[in-house]
Amino acid sequence: MPDNLLLRGLLFGFFIAMPVGPIGVLCIQRTLHHGLRYGFMSGLGAATADAVYGLVAAFGLTFISSFLTSQVTILRLVGGLFLCYLGVKTVLSQATQANEENTTPSFLQAYSTTFFLTLTNPMTILSFTLIFAGLGLSGGSDYGGSSLLVLGVFLGSAAWWLILSGGVSLLRQKIYGSGLVWVNRGAGLIILGFGLLSLWSIYEINQPF
Repeated sequence: MPDNLLLRGLLFGFFIAMPVGPIGVLCIQRTLHHGLRYGFMSGLGAATADAVYGLVAAFGLTFISSFLTSQVTILRLVGGLFLCYLGVKTVLSQATQANEENTTPSFLQAYSTTFFLTLTNPMTILSFTLIFAGLGLSGGSDYGGSSLLVLGVFLGSAAWWLILSGGVSLLRQKIYGSGLVWVNRGAGLIILGFGLLSLWSIYEINQPF
């Protein structure tokens, strides 16, 4: 049973992380620009945030989940603005640094930005709540089983980011010079688009019927 729960957590974490959104685009861009380790650290931040939300759902911390889901508008606003900032920064500044050496930011910065961005999407916690409730482990009564699920979620999510950044790093040697500049600009525009979409969703939610 414990092995089964760990395996389920691995699968949940892997497939929840897999859809390519702004974090995925950011991970790809950072891997191409700064290398495998920096790209993977970016993904690891998202994996940690997934584990945090999984922890809240698994241990039945309803006061936290209720607070987060009640603050959807604020979290989307903060996350959307931050995505817009990252998108503009990538388009304007990263492109000019494409051929410079020793410009890799700290791994802590890579980790913290994606951790923060993932936390600003409280809808993730609803996914974990539904999954864990279906397994009868959302109330925190089975601490051992809940812990294994959360560990599995983290490892599964981290595995996806390692696969993604590892695969992208294989292409890194084939993209250089002006090609890398355009990759940075394209990634920045996509990230900016995600940010604007997040802000637009706030406007639609608050429109009277």
